[in-house]
Amino acid sequence: MKFLLIMQVNPAALEALTEAERDAVGNGHEGFMKSIQASGEFIATQALADPGNSVTVRGTGGVPAVTDGPYLEAKEFMGGYYMVDVESKERAVELAQQIPDAKINGMAIEIRPIMFEAGFDM
Repeated sequence: MKFLLIMQVNPAALEALTEAERDAVGNGHEGFMKSIQASGEFIATQALADPGNSVTVRGTGGVPAVTDGPYLEAKEFMGGYYMVDVESKERAVELAQQIPDAKINGMAIEIRPIMFEAGFDM
């Protein structure tokens, strides 16, 4: 079963961390990647820029409209993901709990099953 482990970033939570805590998060991601690569569960990972660097194409019932950024009212945004291939949803949850962001108050990891894929050489 393939899942995205989506890291939901809360900028205020990140800003509250000390430099040493931020370094520990970065090092923790490095260790996590090595672990899931060694177990054969790793497919891919990508970190995303802040949504302030985004544009949005919205359906209008006619010609799609393009606007700067999503400007959501949410405190969190998708900061990146790990794509994993695991035995079960329970294992995906176990892996998500190992991601350093899961230990930071105000951050979250969303676990979403992949229904369709194309484009990756698998």
